[in-house]
Amino acid sequence: MTYQENNSAGAAKSGTSHHSESNTIDPSYPSSSSGELTSDPTSSQQKGNNSLDVAKKEEKNVVRVRILVTLILLLAVCVVATITYLLVDSQEKSNFENQFIGYASEVVTVSLEKTGQLFNALDAFSVSVSSQAAGELALRNSSWPLYRIPDWSVRAQRLAQLTGAEEPLLFFFPIVPQEKRKEWEDFANDAYPNLYQEGIEKEGDKGGITAKEFLDKTVPFIYEIDGETFQFLPASGTGDMIPVFQQYPLKFFPLLPIMTMNFNLMFYQDTAELFRITQAVKGPTISSFSIFVDINTRADGSQMMQPIYDRADTADEERKMVGTMMIQLNWLDYFKNLFLEEDSDGGIIVVLKTTCPRDLDQTSKSYDRVITYEIGANKAITLGEEDLHDPKYDSMEVTDIFVDLGIDQSKVPEGLCVPTMTIHVYPTETLEKKYETHNRAIYTSAVVVIFTFTVLVFLLYDFVVGRLQRKVMDRINKQDMIVANVFPSTIRDRLYKAQGNALQQSQLVGENAKGVGPESDTDAMGSVPLADLFPNTSIVFADIAGFTAWSSAREPQQVFILLENIYGALDHIVHRLHIFKVETVGDCYVAAAGLPEPMENHAIVACKFAREALKKMKEITHQMEVSLGPDTAALDLRIGIHSGQVTAGVLRGERSRFQLFGDTMNTASRMESSGERDRIQVTQTTADLLKEAGFAKWLIPRSSTMFIKGKGEMQTYWVRKAKSPVAKGSDMKSEMTTVVEKITDGDESTGGSSDGPDPEGIHVLTKTERLVEWDVTLLTSLLQQIIASRGGVVKDITALSTEEMSIGTNGTVLEEFTPIIPMKRFEAEDLQQRRRPSAIEISDKVKCQLRGYLSNVASMYIDNPFHNFEHANHVTASVKKLLTRIVNTDESNGLARGNNRSAENSNGVDLVDLAGHSYGITSDPLTQFSVVFAAIIHDVDHPGVPNSQLVKENTRSAQIYKNKSVAEQNSVELAWDMLMQVEYADLRACIYQTKEDLHRFRQLVVNTVMATDIVDKELQALRKARWETAFSEDGLIDLSGKNEESETDRENRKATIVIEHLIQASDVAHTMQHWHIYKSWNEKFFLECYGAYQQGRAASDPSKDWYKGEIGFFDFYVIPLAKKLQSCGVFGVSSDEYLNYAKANREEWAREGEALVKEYLAKYHRQHQPVA
Repeated sequence: MTYQENNSAGAAKSGTSHHSESNTIDPSYPSSSSGELTSDPTSSQQKGNNSLDVAKKEEKNVVRVRILVTLILLLAVCVVATITYLLVDSQEKSNFENQFIGYASEVVTVSLEKTGQLFNALDAFSVSVSSQAAGELALRNSSWPLYRIPDWSVRAQRLAQLTGAEEPLLFFFPIVPQEKRKEWEDFANDAYPNLYQEGIEKEGDKGGITAKEFLDKTVPFIYEIDGETFQFLPASGTGDMIPVFQQYPLKFFPLLPIMTMNFNLMFYQDTAELFRITQAVKGPTISSFSIFVDINTRADGSQMMQPIYDRADTADEERKMVGTMMIQLNWLDYFKNLFLEEDSDGGIIVVLKTTCPRDLDQTSKSYDRVITYEIGANKAITLGEEDLHDPKYDSMEVTDIFVDLGIDQSKVPEGLCVPTMTIHVYPTETLEKKYETHNRAIYTSAVVVIFTFTVLVFLLYDFVVGRLQRKVMDRINKQDMIVANVFPSTIRDRLYKAQGNALQQSQLVGENAKGVGPESDTDAMGSVPLADLFPNTSIVFADIAGFTAWSSAREPQQVFILLENIYGALDHIVHRLHIFKVETVGDCYVAAAGLPEPMENHAIVACKFAREALKKMKEITHQMEVSLGPDTAALDLRIGIHSGQVTAGVLRGERSRFQLFGDTMNTASRMESSGERDRIQVTQTTADLLKEAGFAKWLIPRSSTMFIKGKGEMQTYWVRKAKSPVAKGSDMKSEMTTVVEKITDGDESTGGSSDGPDPEGIHVLTKTERLVEWDVTLLTSLLQQIIASRGGVVKDITALSTEEMSIGTNGTVLEEFTPIIPMKRFEAEDLQQRRRPSAIEISDKVKCQLRGYLSNVASMYIDNPFHNFEHANHVTASVKKLLTRIVNTDESNGLARGNNRSAENSNGVDLVDLAGHSYGITSDPLTQFSVVFAAIIHDVDHPGVPNSQLVKENTRSAQIYKNKSVAEQNSVELAWDMLMQVEYADLRACIYQTKEDLHRFRQLVVNTVMATDIVDKELQALRKARWETAFSEDGLIDLSGKNEESETDRENRKATIVIEHLIQASDVAHTMQHWHIYKSWNEKFFLECYGAYQQGRAASDPSKDWYKGEIGFFDFYVIPLAKKLQSCGVFGVSSDEYLNYAKANREEWAREGEALVKEYLAKYHRQHQPVA
């Protein structure tokens, strides 16, 4: 797409005007300021007076307020008694508020001091333990976790006193790796007798319980508790354990006659998550409002966890976390004794709130909690787990951050959070009543009344003035932001100066301006236009070649992802080279060197920008092909540069911008449009500047002069690209992120003509390898969804081996075809078990198997012009796009969808939507995986000739498959047999876990691939009948017309036929995409068919009927198919998009098809000329 093409089409990209002698870059942006200079005098005067009008309007409002205040003052005498009453009442409230503020401040201050002391004490305790342990373990020649904290009871008791709790709980638990589990259990069991005896001596009487009794109730191994049977089970799992080793005070496990010693706290999810966070942030953490008071009962409180390291030096980055201390703090105990007024029964409401300072997805655990307490003299009670303060006291709120550890939330594991606690203090009505008196009618002094009214008047007046100032400042700030974003800094400063001059002139004119006639409008603009001539500039036009066609096959989000990455990279280069970005016009990037700041070497800098832009374009497109799909790496920049003078300035008017005019703009645009992709074309003028600067080596003269519209014959030059490799490949295992070494010495990259040989020995991924990587990324994402739908379960499927081997042994693939595939319906309890797909980690082993499988599939594709691996990926991209766009627009065709959006599970999953969305297609990830998988393998080993030719030749495959859908059945058999090989067992385990899923996967693959046989008239007739049955008004009966279908069967029938038409549309997606895509694939198909004819494998010359055949194909297959996609109502706007492209391509083919067929034929003969 060229700049001139955009202009000649009515400036479709951005409204840019194009004249014979000037070219204006003027995309639609908001006007830079309300008082900006414009080309229309009347409009200019109106805009220039906007601010003045606003000021006058606000001044009138102030006058009205003054009148109102005067009237109030006149009525003051009549309302003296009322005002006196209000004054006294106000004084009482003030006393109440001041007293409350004192109480509240004391509560907040003491609370903050206590929490600070507690965390400091925990930190000091941790450091002392680390220091003491280092020395003792060195003396014993031992190591963690074989360490006990000496004088535990005494030190823990001092720390626990800071909590104010009646029965605080403080634990020490070391981190015990699996390999040291037995050693630590022996160590702990030996230490417990002394620990228990020390605890009894230091803590006092334990109700007559002796150390031996404690020891008898100690489980001698690291254990967990079955919540239902209360059995003690050895701790499970393969990771580190954190068993309780030392506890203060000594007591049995709540509700159980057992000690907590050796209990693995990883058993509790809350504690395990807190431990994970502590490990990640390497510092103290705190939980939300939830602690255990017994095995199944929670209380309102928090767990504070402090890490212990093997070394005490806090600056040592290499130190290792070897244990933690945790204190359970009950907030109800915490707030006792805070309210010091002895005669108060209550009156202070304390609301604790926790919020997560990071954004979590819907499936993550909620950290937002609220608890309300009422505190009085030496007491505190819990009111409830919600904000229960009286809303009428909102204005008296005293709040502060209660606990904020200042943790970098980016270090916290995904889905978890360290909450921030805030304390909010409010009064109660009980407290307010203490300050009510009966003195309201005593103080009736007129002086007080007048003074009070005077103060109120000034406050009111100040409020109005302040409001006016805020409005004016807000307007100024908005204007400043717009101007700063639209104009270069030098132009922006001149605009400010011009605006100030205009404002001064407006103030001098004053009210007399109202009578000025039309002849004075020009003077009202206040200044001359802001414009300059820049004699020495170089203009760069960089257009993305192939972008329009590429974008027609992509989702809108993918289009913007690519543009943002490309333009962002170019912006970075522009900023680094200190040149000026003029604008992005559609997919064309315009930049200028030499303005607004003059630049002596502007031509060199412009060419350097262009060279770096080509290099960066290659890097970005090659890297993003893995995520954006096939043909992304084929996109290139086409760049044109011309040097000369331009006129630049601010053209005043609607949506004014800094714009460039002049012949230099036209010529630079012509250089881009007449150039070639992945090349830089410059004019003779620019080339001369490069030569003068000593950069002649950059230039390559074009072999002949170019005819440039509006300029005539011109000698132009190519600028050499940078020598460094630009599209370095990457290790397939690391998914296009690292460079791999060449496999074979002397091997060359085949990753596209633009890549060229690799002089540095770096392997550039071939196009096939990049396509495989994209397939790996796509299928890996779907595998994550499949495993997440099973609750993350991936088990060994050796038990299914017999079932796997039996598939396909009882007949041909086509005989397995069924008109109705049962879609999986998820019950609410199944959906409750679903996990977030992003939380599922696909192992490297499975990825390796998947990559190996797809690489083998790619190698099984024959190098046909059309039926090849690249086309299979083009089909796959369409399948992905349609699956993404599937929506439910016909509620009568589905299960109960969207009627109960509140039915969500604990992970935030909309159960109803998952259960019924699009006839069950999108609710089951296995269905989506199967369709994408089928798209990738649907043409494996395709011979490049139709099934009819294989039948005619009586090939072995035609005999095996009984002359029906020969190529399609062969593709399924080959791909399936390879998938069933033993080296892909782990991959298969991720796809299916049960016999039912295995058979459904097979059935979906068979039906999907068989649907790509669109030539067999019998199969097409059956599909047409099933479509009419599924989507007709009387579609409640089956094909026999006898038996009424159930709701589930009707849904399954629709899902099955929708899947078949989805793959059919994708198989011919090129006919329903941009014209250039259609023309490219149509040419490849012609070359394949004509090549078969030349080899004697076709009965007739396809070139004779190709033109009319394509028209018939559009009329009788493509357009009706697109209409079906539209009528089934599940593909959203994609169905309209496909239909519109199909109709447009049909019209374009009718105009140009005959000439194109001749070009196809000539191209074939050129490619197959005998070598001299």
